[in-house]
Amino acid sequence: MICRNDPELSERLLHEMTDNARQVLELLGLPYRQVAVCTGDMGQKNYKQYDLETWMPGRNGYGETHSASNLHEFQARRAQIRWRDEAGKLHYCHTLNCTAAASPRLLIPLLENHQREDGSVAIPPALRPYMRGLAELRRQES
Repeated sequence: MICRNDPELSERLLHEMTDNARQVLELLGLPYRQVAVCTGDMGQKNYKQYDLETWMPGRNGYGETHSASNLHEFQARRAQIRWRDEAGKLHYCHTLNCTAAASPRLLIPLLENHQREDGSVAIPPALRPYMRGLAELRRQES
Protein backbone atom coordinates (compact mmCIF):
# COMPACT_ATOMS: atom_id res chain seq x y z
CA MET A 1 0.00 0.00 0.00
CA ILE A 2 1.18 3.51 -0.75
CA CYS A 3 0.08 6.71 0.99
CA ARG A 4 1.34 10.26 1.46
CA ASN A 5 4.15 10.61 4.01
CA ASP A 6 1.91 11.29 6.95
CA PRO A 7 3.01 9.21 9.98
CA GLU A 8 -0.49 9.27 11.51
CA LEU A 9 -2.06 8.09 8.25
CA SER A 10 0.46 5.31 7.65
CA GLU A 11 0.10 4.18 11.29
CA ARG A 12 -3.69 4.02 10.90
CA LEU A 13 -3.33 2.07 7.66
CA LEU A 14 -0.91 -0.37 9.30
CA HIS A 15 -3.48 -1.11 12.01
CA GLU A 16 -6.22 -1.42 9.40
CA MET A 17 -4.20 -3.93 7.36
CA THR A 18 -3.32 -5.90 10.49
CA ASP A 19 -6.99 -5.96 11.50
CA ASN A 20 -7.90 -7.29 8.04
CA ALA A 21 -5.39 -10.13 8.41
CA ARG A 22 -6.74 -10.89 11.90
CA GLN A 23 -10.26 -11.06 10.47
CA VAL A 24 -9.10 -13.69 7.97
CA LEU A 25 -7.80 -15.84 10.84
CA GLU A 26 -11.01 -15.34 12.81
CA LEU A 27 -13.15 -16.29 9.80
CA LEU A 28 -11.07 -19.45 9.44
CA GLY A 29 -11.56 -20.26 13.11
CA LEU A 30 -7.82 -20.33 13.80
CA PRO A 31 -6.27 -19.44 17.17
CA TYR A 32 -3.61 -16.75 16.81
CA ARG A 33 -1.67 -14.08 18.63
CA GLN A 34 -0.38 -10.69 17.50
CA VAL A 35 3.25 -9.83 18.13
CA ALA A 36 4.87 -6.39 17.89
CA VAL A 37 8.25 -7.19 16.35
CA CYS A 38 11.19 -5.58 18.14
CA THR A 39 13.63 -3.47 16.14
CA GLY A 40 16.39 -6.06 16.52
CA ASP A 41 14.26 -8.62 14.67
CA MET A 42 13.05 -6.28 11.91
CA GLY A 43 14.83 -5.68 8.65
CA GLN A 44 16.53 -2.36 7.97
CA LYS A 45 13.61 -1.22 5.82
CA ASN A 46 10.88 -1.55 8.46
CA TYR A 47 9.78 1.28 10.69
CA LYS A 48 7.20 -0.87 12.53
CA GLN A 49 6.06 -4.46 12.13
CA TYR A 50 3.38 -6.74 13.51
CA ASP A 51 3.36 -10.50 13.02
CA LEU A 52 0.34 -12.72 13.42
CA GLU A 53 1.28 -16.15 14.64
CA THR A 54 -1.19 -19.00 14.29
CA TRP A 55 -1.38 -22.02 16.58
CA MET A 56 0.04 -25.15 14.95
CA PRO A 57 -0.73 -28.26 17.02
CA GLY A 58 1.91 -30.35 15.20
CA ARG A 59 4.59 -27.93 16.39
CA ASN A 60 2.91 -27.48 19.75
CA GLY A 61 3.50 -23.80 19.21
CA TYR A 62 2.74 -20.73 17.15
CA GLY A 63 4.15 -20.03 13.70
CA GLU A 64 4.12 -16.78 11.73
CA THR A 65 1.41 -16.76 9.09
CA HIS A 66 1.02 -13.01 8.54
CA SER A 67 3.25 -9.98 8.69
CA ALA A 68 2.33 -6.30 8.38
CA SER A 69 4.96 -3.58 8.07
CA ASN A 70 5.16 0.19 7.82
CA LEU A 71 8.28 1.17 5.91
CA HIS A 72 7.74 4.95 6.04
CA GLU A 73 9.85 6.42 3.18
CA PHE A 74 12.49 3.67 2.92
CA GLN A 75 11.01 1.72 0.02
CA ALA A 76 9.67 4.83 -1.71
CA ARG A 77 13.11 6.45 -1.75
CA ARG A 78 14.64 3.38 -3.36
CA ALA A 79 11.85 3.18 -5.95
CA GLN A 80 11.52 6.98 -6.37
CA ILE A 81 7.80 6.89 -5.48
CA ARG A 82 6.70 10.45 -4.77
CA TRP A 83 3.58 12.54 -4.54
CA ARG A 84 2.99 16.24 -5.16
CA ASP A 85 1.28 18.35 -2.50
CA GLU A 86 -1.14 21.22 -3.15
CA ALA A 87 1.78 23.65 -3.48
CA GLY A 88 3.39 21.43 -6.13
CA LYS A 89 6.24 20.23 -3.90
CA LEU A 90 7.35 16.60 -4.29
CA HIS A 91 7.48 14.28 -1.25
CA TYR A 92 8.38 10.64 -0.87
CA CYS A 93 5.42 8.41 -0.06
CA HIS A 94 5.07 5.99 2.82
CA THR A 95 4.79 2.34 1.83
CA LEU A 96 3.23 -0.52 3.78
CA ASN A 97 3.23 -4.28 3.23
CA CYS A 98 0.93 -6.98 4.56
CA THR A 99 0.57 -10.69 4.03
CA ALA A 100 -3.21 -10.95 3.97
CA ALA A 101 -3.55 -14.64 3.18
CA ALA A 102 -0.46 -16.60 2.19
CA SER A 103 -2.05 -19.95 1.42
CA PRO A 104 1.07 -22.11 1.99
CA ARG A 105 1.53 -20.60 5.45
CA LEU A 106 -2.14 -21.06 6.34
CA LEU A 107 -2.51 -24.62 5.08
CA ILE A 108 -0.77 -26.28 8.05
CA PRO A 109 -2.75 -24.55 10.83
CA LEU A 110 -5.95 -24.84 8.79
CA LEU A 111 -5.60 -28.61 8.45
CA GLU A 112 -4.20 -29.23 11.93
CA ASN A 113 -6.71 -27.10 13.85
CA HIS A 114 -9.72 -28.47 12.02
CA GLN A 115 -8.72 -32.14 11.89
CA ARG A 116 -11.06 -34.47 13.75
CA GLU A 117 -10.36 -37.70 15.65
CA ASP A 118 -11.38 -39.81 12.62
CA GLY A 119 -8.88 -37.99 10.37
CA SER A 120 -11.46 -35.91 8.52
CA VAL A 121 -11.01 -32.15 8.34
CA ALA A 122 -13.87 -29.71 8.94
CA ILE A 123 -13.99 -26.89 6.41
CA PRO A 124 -14.67 -23.52 8.06
CA PRO A 125 -17.96 -21.95 6.92
CA ALA A 126 -16.07 -19.01 5.35
CA LEU A 127 -14.34 -21.41 2.90
CA ARG A 128 -17.33 -23.55 1.98
CA PRO A 129 -18.55 -21.32 -0.88
CA TYR A 130 -15.13 -21.85 -2.51
CA MET A 131 -15.31 -25.60 -1.91
CA ARG A 132 -18.67 -26.08 -3.70
CA GLY A 133 -20.43 -26.22 -0.34
CA LEU A 134 -18.27 -29.06 0.98
CA ALA A 135 -18.33 -29.12 4.79
CA GLU A 136 -15.48 -31.57 5.35
CA LEU A 137 -12.54 -33.30 3.74
CA ARG A 138 -12.58 -37.05 4.12
CA ARG A 139 -10.20 -39.67 2.85
CA GLN A 140 -11.73 -41.52 -0.05
CA GLU A 141 -11.93 -45.25 0.29
CA SER A 142 -10.25 -47.09 -2.58
